[in-house]
Amino acid sequence: MAKESVFTMKLEPELRAAFMAEAEAAHRPASQVLRELMREFVQRQSEAREYDEFLRHKVDVARASMRAGQGQSNDEVEAEFAARRASVESQA
Repeated sequence: MAKESVFTMKLEPELRAAFMAEAEAAHRPASQVLRELMREFVQRQSEAREYDEFLRHKVDVARASMRAGQGQSNDEVEAEFAARRASVESQA
């Protein structure tokens, strides 16, 4: 990937010194470490957005199901699984 941009930032001198020391201790250029951190951040943000969209879709589907009368209330689900647990316990 061609490096075509310059990124300038302000930070505390202590943080810069600690970062530079750690990059040197890892035998890696500071710019390489920052690029990797940026890529990781972009990836995490992308994954978080995808997961949020996945959840929104599931909630929308569930709400539509409830509006269509196809869902069950929490009390109905609790009662169903309590009966299942009781059945399993009685078989043991």
